[in-house]
Amino acid sequence: MRNIDVHELQRCLRQPGVTVLDVRTDEELFAARLAGAKHIPLQELPMRYVELNPAQHIAVLCHHGVRSQMAARFLEQNGFQDVSSVDGGLDAWSMHVDPTVPRY
Repeated sequence: MRNIDVHELQRCLRQPGVTVLDVRTDEELFAARLAGAKHIPLQELPMRYVELNPAQHIAVLCHHGVRSQMAARFLEQNGFQDVSSVDGGLDAWSMHVDPTVPRY
């Protein structure tokens, strides 16, 4: 697993074959979201990771970056090789890339 910042995530979003995985709760998703991200809450990931393509780069996003690291490690332990965790999460995205995304 590698860590990426929100600017690298922004570059990743321009490339084909990248999945942004949002592991926040349903309530957090209601408060703010990154368009195009696949939502699987962290607690559901062990049952739903099969919905993801292990051949794609998976960039994992949460609120600040703690849960995304846990999710990225889990994916690596289950055969995913190109996984990254977004440092600062959606909060950093809102502060540094897209201020229209609400902070909470």
